[in-house]
Amino acid sequence: MTTAVSALRTGHVGLNVTDLARSLGFYQEALGFDVLGEGKEDGRRFAFLGLAGELALTLWEQADGPYAPAAAGLHHLALSAADVEQVRAYEQRLRAAGVEFAYEGLVAHGAGAESGGIFFHDPDGTRLEISAPLGADEAPVPVTDAPTCGFF
Repeated sequence: MTTAVSALRTGHVGLNVTDLARSLGFYQEALGFDVLGEGKEDGRRFAFLGLAGELALTLWEQADGPYAPAAAGLHHLALSAADVEQVRAYEQRLRAAGVEFAYEGLVAHGAGAESGGIFFHDPDGTRLEISAPLGADEAPVPVTDAPTCGFF
């Protein structure tokens, strides 16, 4: 008897952070995530974050230093927006919060691509992206020989 296997999808992403309170402020205020659950015990602090009640991120306060781009593991966390207008609204929100961007504003994912987004960093330096599938075809392409999201 053969068992049918369904396609896997990402359930949630866990990020190590150095300061849970600081990271919670960023992910709640700058990105609009809700706290779905939290562990506050010393040495075992964490938070479950989601949107519309669905778990999306878990923050674990167990990092002893900032994000290390050259280390194996997470390259960047990509978040999807409905359209470019939503991406631009997040860009304004993030700029008002003083967030560091990898590129100046909305960029296309590659030469001729209709998709694109914004690329920025959380308080620990983790690379983040908010993108939309259409509407970025007129945006600049900062990296010509590789996907924009691939090299920073």
